[in-house]
Amino acid sequence: MTFNLQSMLSISTHRRIWRRKLNWVAAAAAVVAIFLLGFSLFSASPNKTTQLTQLSEMVPLTLISNAKKTGAFCLDGSLPGYHFQKGFGSGTRNWLLHIEGGGWCNTIASCSYRKTTALGSSKYMDLEVKFGGILSSDPSENPDFFSWNKVKIRYCDGASFAGRPESEINKGAKLFFRGQLIWEAVKDELLSLGLSNARQALLSGCSAGGLATLIHCDDFRDVLPKNAKVKCLSDAGFFLNEKDIAGNHTIQSFYHDVVQLQGVSKSLNKDCVAKKDPFKCLFPQEFTSSIKTPIFLVNPAYDFWQIQNILVPVSSDFHGDWSTCKRNIHNCSPNQVAILQGFRNSLLKALTNFLQINGGVFINSCYIHCQTWIAETWHGPASPKINNKTIAESVGEWYFNDKTVQQIDCPYPCNPTCYNMVFP
Repeated sequence: MTFNLQSMLSISTHRRIWRRKLNWVAAAAAVVAIFLLGFSLFSASPNKTTQLTQLSEMVPLTLISNAKKTGAFCLDGSLPGYHFQKGFGSGTRNWLLHIEGGGWCNTIASCSYRKTTALGSSKYMDLEVKFGGILSSDPSENPDFFSWNKVKIRYCDGASFAGRPESEINKGAKLFFRGQLIWEAVKDELLSLGLSNARQALLSGCSAGGLATLIHCDDFRDVLPKNAKVKCLSDAGFFLNEKDIAGNHTIQSFYHDVVQLQGVSKSLNKDCVAKKDPFKCLFPQEFTSSIKTPIFLVNPAYDFWQIQNILVPVSSDFHGDWSTCKRNIHNCSPNQVAILQGFRNSLLKALTNFLQINGGVFINSCYIHCQTWIAETWHGPASPKINNKTIAESVGEWYFNDKTVQQIDCPYPCNPTCYNMVFP
């Protein structure tokens, strides 16, 4: 299944419905502007254009009540927030937290720009959002978690909830690097709302939020009852430390700057930081296997964001030879497909240790990025499948049955159930 973007990508990553077999038209300028200012990431979120039923009600934004007292501010100094939908029935003591994605900022300029958007300020966040996919209250869309307490944690710090205020000194701009404090503030507030009595809990996140999920997974486990079932799910958060097509360490250099600017090292895995340069410990391949809490990774083997920004950034595609391929994977030449297969092989190699310790995975052969928070890709009759199982079915089997679930797709273009993004 192939799609185009049909409307301006919202800075707020507001959840909108995907339309099948119709074109999307993207106003790429908004996205490109953010990419140029620091690789900031948006999950594709098209406008509703079909007659799909949306049962979930609008969920209001709540600003964290104790944030001002603890100094947990967004980049611009505004209060961070979340959207909370109370559980019901058998789900009243079960909790699902989902951390929003949105890339990172690595310079004063990019962070200053970011604070004028919903990815750096609650002043620009949607006051209400609809929950879908893994956050849906519709049992046909979300069969395992529909009745749980569900929380969408808004992302406004630009460092996967890992920045530290000590790094603000002498930066020459009024920016608040408080990601770690935001994580602690939202965690404390949710504990006071009933999370502290959870019987079952799942921390999840998309993209930069998926990375934040991995960074904070064990901490999440530690604050919950010892007899609670607690696990973590990272969606499109396994970013690879790969050279680009020109042989440059583009993403490595970028992560180095994020860590230096926002003082991230103290929030990273201690065992990893003790052995490696801190910026390398932002790459999940360096620390995922040491996380004690059970983890499930949902990742496309051909993650369009990683291909467009890690493997083939504009700065390394000197003659624009990859422009058509990056917009539509079906337009890639045999040589380009071979390079993409090499990128897939790098992902599988980076996962070797994780797979050996029975970590859960769903690695499909789709050209997409983030699949858990959209109904059509999470669970439905036409959702992407591996071995005839949707992402939701695979996650449910892993979470509730404590099974080792390792769904790994055959190489592109073998899977006809894929949703493949197409850009104008």
